[in-house]
This record gives sequence, C-alpha cells and structure tokens, in this order.
Amino acid sequence: MAKTELREETRKFFELNGFREFTNIQSSVLASRRRKKDLIAVGATGTGKTHAFLFAVSEMIDPAKDETQVIISAPTRELAFQINAAAAMLKEVYPKLRIKLLSGGTDSTRARQGFKNAPHIIIGTPGRIRSFFEEQLFRTDTVRMFIIDEADMTLEYGFLDDIDVVLGRVPREAEILCFSATLPEGLKPFIAKYLSNPEIIQVQGEKTAPQIDHILIDAKHRSYAEALLTILPGFDPYVCLIFANTREECDSAYELLRQNGIRCLELHGGLNPRERSKVMRALKNDEIRYVVASDVASRGIDIEGITHVVSLGFPKELAFYTHRAGRTGRNGREGTCFAIFNKTDENAIRTLRKQGIEFRYRSFKNGEWKDLKDPFAGRISKDDQREIEIAKRFTPKKQKVKPNYKKKRRQLVEETKRKERRDFIRSKINEEKKQRYRAAARAKKEEKD
Repeated sequence: MAKTELREETRKFFELNGFREFTNIQSSVLASRRRKKDLIAVGATGTGKTHAFLFAVSEMIDPAKDETQVIISAPTRELAFQINAAAAMLKEVYPKLRIKLLSGGTDSTRARQGFKNAPHIIIGTPGRIRSFFEEQLFRTDTVRMFIIDEADMTLEYGFLDDIDVVLGRVPREAEILCFSATLPEGLKPFIAKYLSNPEIIQVQGEKTAPQIDHILIDAKHRSYAEALLTILPGFDPYVCLIFANTREECDSAYELLRQNGIRCLELHGGLNPRERSKVMRALKNDEIRYVVASDVASRGIDIEGITHVVSLGFPKELAFYTHRAGRTGRNGREGTCFAIFNKTDENAIRTLRKQGIEFRYRSFKNGEWKDLKDPFAGRISKDDQREIEIAKRFTPKKQKVKPNYKKKRRQLVEETKRKERRDFIRSKINEEKKQRYRAAARAKKEEKD
C-alpha cells in the first residue's frame, strides 16, 4: 500500500518507529482495513504484526471523541506491556490520545482512577479486561475495533471465555482482527461466532532466512555489563543493540558504558514518547552506534543497519531472546548476536539449542577471538534428567524395537512435556480464577452486611 493513501498521522507514526518500508503483514492488514473486513492473520512472530495492527488503529482512531474505540487483548502481561510500549508512540502523533494498560503487575487501584475519562484504546490481558468490564468501568458499545493478539495462545491458556464475555457486548459492526501463530480446531467455533466472512492472511516471514551467528560469552566472575566491556573492542558495529532483562540492569549497563567513554543511548519502557522518538531519530540518522534496550522496547526497533546484538543474560520468556537476535541478520545480511551468560543461564541455553539455535562458545582476549570447548558438553541438566525419566515410559523392555523407534520416542517425550506444561498452566489459571471468584464473593457479602 502506498504511504500517500494513509493519514498524515499514520505516516508520522511509521517514520517515528524507524521503518522504511511496510512489511508484508503490515501492507496486507492495512489493505484489509480499508475494505473494513474482519481479519485472521496466521504466521510466526517477528514479522511486524504489532505495528501492523497499530497502523490499522491509527487509520481509524478519533481522539476528539470521548469514548473507548479500540480494545487490544494479549494472553500474557509481557505481551500486553510490549504492545503498550509500542502504542505509546501514537501519542506523539495524536497528542490527545488516551491509552490504558490493564494487566497483572500494575496497580489496579490506580488503573481504576484512569477511567474518569474514557480511554480511547484499552490494552490488556483477557482476565483483567473482563474484570474491569464487569465493574462497568468502561463501555463497549462505542468500540469500533477489537484486536486479539496470539489467539492460539489465548485458547491454550483458557482465556477465550474472558474474551467471549467482553466481545459479546461489542457492536456487531466492529472490526475484529485476530492474530495467531496457528489456527487450531478449538479456535474455529470462536471465529465462526464473532468474525463475519473474515479475510485470511498467511503471514510470510523474511524474504531471506536470517543469517545470525550466535556466540556465547562466559561472564565468569563479572557482571553481564562488565563482561560486555571486555568484548566491545573485538567488533566494529554499524549499530549494536544491547538488551538487558530489567530496567535496573538497563540503567546500570548504560551508565557503565558512558563511564568508560562509550557514546550510547538508552531505550526502555520508562521513556516517554518524546524521549523514545529522540532515540529512534538518532538511530535513523546514524548519530549513535550503541543502544542499551529493554525487551519492553524491543518491538519498536525495526530499522536497517543493525549488525550486532548483545544479550546481557537470557530473558525469562525465552521467545524474547529470539526477538533480540532477530533485530540483526535481516534481508540476507549477516548478523551477530553475543549472548553473555553465567551458570544460572544453563537451562536457557539448552532449551534454545533444542529449538534449533546453534551457539558457538568464544572468548576475546589479548586482541584475539578464540573458539572454546562447549562448557555444557556432557552435563545433564534438571530438564534433561526429566526427559530421561519421561523417555523411560516409552522405552521397550525386552522387546524387539521397531525401525525409527528413537524418533518416535522423542516425539512422545516432547508431546508429554508439552501436555505437562499445558496442564500446569491450566492449573495456575484455574487457581487464579478461583481466587477472583472468592474475592468477588467476599465483596458481595460485605456489601450485604
């Protein structure tokens, strides 16, 4: 889609985020939005989908109207925070825009106070959105667009019931945008109920597979940031993004780099839109080479020329490591991701290796890079021990084994582990639901008393 066909605000939002061209999914979503069609976008993450639906929101939002117009649902608080951080820059082009984040980990009392004026956009997890809706803190009859991010994960986590309660009160003419990595059978009844003759987009990934060299750097007795200083003389980046796991680690790494004479900028969720856009402009204009960033802000970094990424440790949500590394090695170019680790990161490294990431173990000393022996070779982690225990269930005893039995056993082990993870997640979700119901029952009882 030609940029000239878009609102001026959308074009400015596009530029503030450092984009040069729309990705496939962004073009497809905008085209579908112009036809005002319900939409199902199926494909992996890392294709620019968050900004795809934010561009669509920018094309329809009207801050002059004092009403809630858009609801965006994400299955986890981390995703909700990511979306909220990316959406915050919309305020740069729509100064009167009000956005409300509803998610676990935020002050619910303070969040309730934010509904004195109706937020134009609500972003949150399904349970928290439903809870605030049932408290009648916002209206749904004015909603013109409802976005469900990671719909298959929403189904797997058991959150579709929460979505159902809220979406059932949204006007039928509202546009429904559904984004999902897969399209499981369990999701189809929900789609049939709420989406009217939806347009289906099969999201394609990068035109060329990313070429990323993943290098492990042992922090040893040092902090992640101190270990970073030892390898910086070993490469000459065009742009290097340095990711930290927490706001505090982000601040600490930024200060340490500056104290050692390294010009850098900091990008995290705590920045206001103006500060964030300043960082993005500096990157776009090639004014800086090093940027310390948090995962909350990582989705907003989508520019060319990123040659190196440094991960200071591994995030709790390992998918974020893939997002970090995916900022480089795009469109056929080569990229390098240094992952600085300590002994607490062993399970994360093993898990990522099982997912297909090939790490090399290296060090930079006396001005030279050296390949080292894999420090984890031969060790059996707790997770691996668990796999061994599961595998015993499927190992033939005193029987003649059939061809490919090892491959089939591996598949059974993985299926069993996935089922156990799903069962654990469901049990936690049910526990949280019971707690909410008990709290609601107590509140009703206190009102009667």
